[in-house]
Amino acid sequence: PWGCPGSPCQVDTLLRNFLPCYRGQLAASVLQQISQELGPREPAGCQLMCSKKLPRVREHRGPLTQLGGHPPRWQPIFCVLRGDGRLEWFSHREEYENGGHPLGSMALTGYTVMTSQREYLRLLDTLCPVSSGERTQGESDPLLEMPVHFPLFLQHPFRRHLCFSAATGEVQRAWRLALQGGIRLRGTVLQRSQAPAARAFLDGRLHLLCGAPRGGDPGYRLPLPVEVQRPLESCLRGKVDAQLSLVTQKLLSTTEAVLLAVQSLLAQGMDRLSRHLRGSSSGTQLRKEVYSFGEMPWDPELMQTCYCEAERSQGRLGQLVVPLGFFGMQSLVFGAQDLAQQLMADAVATFLQLADQCLTTALDCTQAAQRLEKVRGRVLKKFQSDGSSAQRKFVRGWLLCIFLPFALRQLEEGCKVELLEFEGDVLAVGSPALTIEGIYKDIVQGVLLQKIDGELKKALGASDVSCTLDSCSEAPWDQTGVDEEAEAQRRTCPGQPGSSAEVQRLCPLPPPGTFRR
Repeated sequence: PWGCPGSPCQVDTLLRNFLPCYRGQLAASVLQQISQELGPREPAGCQLMCSKKLPRVREHRGPLTQLGGHPPRWQPIFCVLRGDGRLEWFSHREEYENGGHPLGSMALTGYTVMTSQREYLRLLDTLCPVSSGERTQGESDPLLEMPVHFPLFLQHPFRRHLCFSAATGEVQRAWRLALQGGIRLRGTVLQRSQAPAARAFLDGRLHLLCGAPRGGDPGYRLPLPVEVQRPLESCLRGKVDAQLSLVTQKLLSTTEAVLLAVQSLLAQGMDRLSRHLRGSSSGTQLRKEVYSFGEMPWDPELMQTCYCEAERSQGRLGQLVVPLGFFGMQSLVFGAQDLAQQLMADAVATFLQLADQCLTTALDCTQAAQRLEKVRGRVLKKFQSDGSSAQRKFVRGWLLCIFLPFALRQLEEGCKVELLEFEGDVLAVGSPALTIEGIYKDIVQGVLLQKIDGELKKALGASDVSCTLDSCSEAPWDQTGVDEEAEAQRRTCPGQPGSSAEVQRLCPLPPPGTFRR
């Protein structure tokens, strides 16, 4: 009931404008996928093993107080954040534990978490301006009437708001991080998807919000670049080149800070496992440490240092891109945070796989720690190689999202008129995916990508990839391969020095498979 979401008329208008754009993009996306499937496939070239765990958030649950009911009042509830980013609330913990139906549930797509009561009330005043004279004498606002010490306000532009309160600041922080993780997960579902419908939705939304032309290019080419080339080059020189360099540098510095934070956190986790091995920890304790290490990518408290690096870019980067008509900063930040989580998940999976291959009960604590140290070095090399490739792909994609709609708007009035004379040739093809707008967009996109690639090459060096360890990078990850040295150790005969029976007394290593997750 709280907040003033968009009216049904506004939503209907958005849908009417969006659906034709989406249909054109969907036809193009389907043809693009077919073209990619029929064409030659390039090897992925990833150094890290791809984590088999689906993107998720760690389930979080506990008691909160919720503002609800008629008339509204604060009442105790038991909240559960599911792994898919869906929030549920129950009347009691027992109801949840017994499998009862929740009082309510909400997918967190599009929500924002606020923890300041004053800022939230100011937002409400902005969304729903009500003069004091319009309130009746008996009407009261429970939010204004009773201060909330540790609030959690979930605000959405088109859906009802949710108002909760935690018992302590520590509980409030834990819920804030968990809810932000759920919001980020739900907000990046389409970005992670390779389905044509998802790509069409993102392209359609981008074109609708930024005023770019509709339509897509399924891979056809008509002899039209001459009509666009000259005004395009003039536009790029006068309005894009200077900003492109600044935005590129800022995006690169942001992603570099995020990757360094992930690498530091990863190294700390691997070092912690080595210390437990050297310290002759019990098998039970080591298994707990391995589990905690494996959960690092989904630990909101640990990953917060990486996520904060992405959030710090919003101010300066926002100042650079807003004049270009780009208002997708939140999606960009979510994308950087999602990249950090995925790289951490892949690195953790790779470390655990390699550790499981090379550690055997035929090793004492010192030997096992030395093996882990070698694995640590290999994983860091792989991470840096994959991280630099991911950085370039991420920056390249977002530069296109930022500058393509701007360039299209600058050129639309002049270039599209000249291209209309070819409309008959385009219609003769008979494909809904092939339009003048789509061909025009494809030409502009191709020239702009050349500019972007040149800027990245200049910023990252001649190799196009900023990786200090490229010279010693390894072959792409082969999950079926097994470390030869580890295989030799597995064949160590019992009874010889360093055998399993002797080592178990010196260092109670867990059984094989402890590092397999």
